Amino acid sequence: MDITPADLGLVARLVDASKSYGTGDNRITALDGVSVGLRRGEFTAIMGPSGSGKSTLMHVMAGLDTVTSGQVWLGDTEITSLRDSQLTVLRRRRVGFVFQSFNLVPGLDVAGNLTLPFELDGRRPTVQERVLMDELVDSLGLGARMRHRPHELSGGQQQRVAIARALVTRPDVVFADEPTGNLDSRTGREVLALLATASSQYGQSIAMVTHDPVAASYADRILFLADGRLVHDRGRSSAEEISRFMLTMESAR
Repeated sequence: MDITPADLGLVARLVDASKSYGTGDNRITALDGVSVGLRRGEFTAIMGPSGSGKSTLMHVMAGLDTVTSGQVWLGDTEITSLRDSQLTVLRRRRVGFVFQSFNLVPGLDVAGNLTLPFELDGRRPTVQERVLMDELVDSLGLGARMRHRPHELSGGQQQRVAIARALVTRPDVVFADEPTGNLDSRTGREVLALLATASSQYGQSIAMVTHDPVAASYADRILFLADGRLVHDRGRSSAEEISRFMLTMESAR
């Protein structure tokens, strides 16, 4: 898709972005001239074979890594040349994260993990944010677990807490990196349904890196990468359709 800096309908975007590691014969190109944007309120899956650049794409869009060339935008803010301290504040206030390993703070109970983003930002939740937190706790079935620490929760419960924590500040976009990787299939489907609901009911923009066609089938849109390049951009598809396309990609390599 063509991307221009004036396109404010996108919550994050790359413009002719490349990312390389190493030098000389050891140089590896993880992204190769990628231009793509994430649409507001949409659940986007990012797929591709191992080494395709999908995690790098997420990392540079989220401001966790920098590009070698090109531009990176979060909403109407170009973040390409921001200092680390500026990126830290931007991520804290405008980006949410959900990881495969949950990344909850073991010494904090559920309530403490949910309010952690506000503590890190040096403020208390607003009335609206407190209402959203209560809604999330109720809808995710966490009400009876608020004083439990992560080690007292199942994997699915920990991931629900992580999702609630990512959503509670109403970030511009939530990046989810293989969020069902440590979960059994039933719990994984529940987590994917929660992410889809966050997009459809709360208008949350979500970008999920996954290798799983079933997980990707929950998304509104699927981006396929190969060898650091965006090779296909398609709408909602079944797991079978996604699997067939992935097999086609593999056989063409």
